[in-house]
Amino acid sequence: MMGDGIEQGWLSPYLIERGLSLEASAALFTVYGITIAISSWFSGVLAETYGARKTMLYGLLLYLLGTVGFVGLGIPELNYPVMLVTYAVRGFGYPLFAYAFLVWITYSTPKEQLGRAVGWFWFVFTGGLNVLGAYYSSWAIIQFGHISTLWTSVFWALIGALFALVLNKYTKLERKGAESKMKDLMKGITIMRDEPKVLLGGIVRVINTTAQFAFPVFLPLYMAEHGFNTTEWLQIWGTIFTGNIIFNLIFGFVGDRVGWRNTVIWFGGVGCAVSTLLFYYSPVFGNSNFWIVMAAGTLWGALLAGYVPLSALVPSLVKEDKGAAMAVLNLGAGLPVFVGPLLVGVFYRLIGSEGVIWLLAALYLLSAFLTRFITLPNNAKTM
Repeated sequence: MMGDGIEQGWLSPYLIERGLSLEASAALFTVYGITIAISSWFSGVLAETYGARKTMLYGLLLYLLGTVGFVGLGIPELNYPVMLVTYAVRGFGYPLFAYAFLVWITYSTPKEQLGRAVGWFWFVFTGGLNVLGAYYSSWAIIQFGHISTLWTSVFWALIGALFALVLNKYTKLERKGAESKMKDLMKGITIMRDEPKVLLGGIVRVINTTAQFAFPVFLPLYMAEHGFNTTEWLQIWGTIFTGNIIFNLIFGFVGDRVGWRNTVIWFGGVGCAVSTLLFYYSPVFGNSNFWIVMAAGTLWGALLAGYVPLSALVPSLVKEDKGAAMAVLNLGAGLPVFVGPLLVGVFYRLIGSEGVIWLLAALYLLSAFLTRFITLPNNAKTM
């Protein structure tokens, strides 16, 4: 995930600085987000159908192919059609790799340890994508330059593949027979009809990180109005996700102790609703004090991890077709990449930044309400 997170914080301004229009840059990331969502949706079913290891290998190959085309052919001359196609191909890569591995975990882990297992997954996922990738690139850009830094993403991706596909010898979750493949692929869609609680889980998962992708669109401008410069905002944002990765692990343990559903409802839904408002208003009641805003933001990032047990709860709703259930959950993880910015684009001019914040807080409360209906047989592990 470090390999995929290298460019997140600086690629768009770098391309605009080199002459790409804002609209073209936005379109590039929109297409990227769409391919991430599609790949996320089908990753679980593909893992069940072809085997997790093979699905992860396909994801790695698509990632490498997209990176070589994007960095080697697209960026040097700003060849926009090539950039558009190859960055989209790159977007198919990490969901197939990461989310197929998550399906592998859900099949391989005893139910009483599943919350902790998915907590570890999201700990390293977010740690690579949002924290280590960003910190590494801030150093590497100075040492190597922008394009060379992008090339080093290949190294990090291959290191991850070495651990996951070569050194990891676990063999459970093998591919199924050829006659069931098309049926299994369709389950990524039909399971939402057959198992409405899985659909609810997917909706809750979308709400989980919608604010994460909405905040960077407008909060830097709001923070600037209260005296925070770009460097200070980036420090706050980086610290938020440093705290988040720690609590991804903690809430995995909490979910196994107090119940998966309870954790999502109270820490995730209600906690994020309150801390979202607290984060937004902290520059006002804190007189633009950097540390007060930092503390409020870190609290939001910590409670964002309250949704971690959802990755244990949703696949446990079904005895069979756990990959299909995970496919819906993975789609919910991919959709916020463009749902968050879309909400800001639609509502910002109508209701302003304050209205958008209250909308996001309301969505968190909606997710808490919906989670009450995601119950397992005998209410096991959901209280």
